[in-house]
Amino acid sequence: MSSLPSVNPTAVSLAFAALLLLSLLAKFWLSSRQVRHVAQHRGAVPAAFAGTVPLAAHQKAADYTIARSRFGLLSVAFGGVVLLGWTLLGGLDALNRLVLDLVGPQHPMTYQLCLLTAFALVGGLLDLPFELYSTFRIEQRFGFNKMTPKLYVIDTLKGLAVGAVIGLPIAALILWLMGAAGSYWWLWAWGAWMAFNLLILVLYPTLIAPLFNKFEPLPDETLKARVEGLMQRCGFAAKGLFVMDGSRRSAHGNAYFTGFGPAKRVVFFDTLLERLNGAEVEAVLAHELGHFKHKHVTKRMVTMFAISLGGFALLGWLSAQPGFYAAFSVRPNMGAPNDALALLLFMLVVPVFGFFFTPVASRLSRRDEFQADAYACAQASGADLCAALLKLHEDNAGTLTPDPVYARFYYSHPPASERLAAIQAL
Repeated sequence: MSSLPSVNPTAVSLAFAALLLLSLLAKFWLSSRQVRHVAQHRGAVPAAFAGTVPLAAHQKAADYTIARSRFGLLSVAFGGVVLLGWTLLGGLDALNRLVLDLVGPQHPMTYQLCLLTAFALVGGLLDLPFELYSTFRIEQRFGFNKMTPKLYVIDTLKGLAVGAVIGLPIAALILWLMGAAGSYWWLWAWGAWMAFNLLILVLYPTLIAPLFNKFEPLPDETLKARVEGLMQRCGFAAKGLFVMDGSRRSAHGNAYFTGFGPAKRVVFFDTLLERLNGAEVEAVLAHELGHFKHKHVTKRMVTMFAISLGGFALLGWLSAQPGFYAAFSVRPNMGAPNDALALLLFMLVVPVFGFFFTPVASRLSRRDEFQADAYACAQASGADLCAALLKLHEDNAGTLTPDPVYARFYYSHPPASERLAAIQAL
């Protein structure tokens, strides 16, 4: 790492400011296109869906999309101001000085963990008004929110507790490695981070998720036999089939696989089972099995491992560069470690540079969805998959007329018109 050039703080500051401005302009432009396009097509159901989607449902989806997009513009603007405040305007440096004064440099690990905790709490408080408005105004207005204020508070407290129990130990381990494992600490830290993620995949279904939701074995024996038959045909084994009480918090429906290795589970939202018949549930599950058949999950994990390795290597170099801190108005500590500062700066700055890779990730994800749909059509009924997707679009108020440019940039799933046309072609 020592042979690499040093960081020029002025150049980095200018590059960061330029990319932040460019990303904000791109987000505003894309969201404005989405709002205009959806509003222009609100008055009539697209011809491909004229016989299956009621006008009222189409208009509700348009209004929901417009409301969320407009609110998203406000969130993006506020987020940009907050990010600028944390970095170039010296917010992170001020927080660091406050925590260091309160805790003292004589307790280096305690100080660093307190800095990470303080940053997370301040960030959470800044985001709280937007989260509350989204949940209790927008979602409530369109009939999706089922969460009470009491349940929201309970979930928040549980989330903070789980975050502390899980997050602080892995943060402490990485910080210790940064200070004790030499110049290649980032390689050891990457290994610890990967092991931690794999452990969470195993523990999440049985230890973490039940803290927030109730999971009961699938009671419908007919549907259970149908699902088990599908999984047997596909060569897929799971530890159990469960129904989750998603209706306690939201009217949105979903189904997913969770866990890793022998701990894999199939989970259905109760809202999904209320809306879809057995054949449609089978088709949706066949789509999810298609992701496993094509090894999409494994490929994404390998990609995540590779990207995180590159990220840790970059952090290993930047954390030793005084110019990295100076570029974002942070004064490195003289009598205390700077590892937590480096972690926070890295987490703040990298997403700005990574934003412009969003359309690449979206395109790869849409490709995977088409492949999973094709697999579902081979293992179940394409007509039932189309029917299920239409119901889910209607129930989740997904717009049938997204702006093409917006969809190409952001959509991880193909627009409904493209997706159903591809299924019907099979």
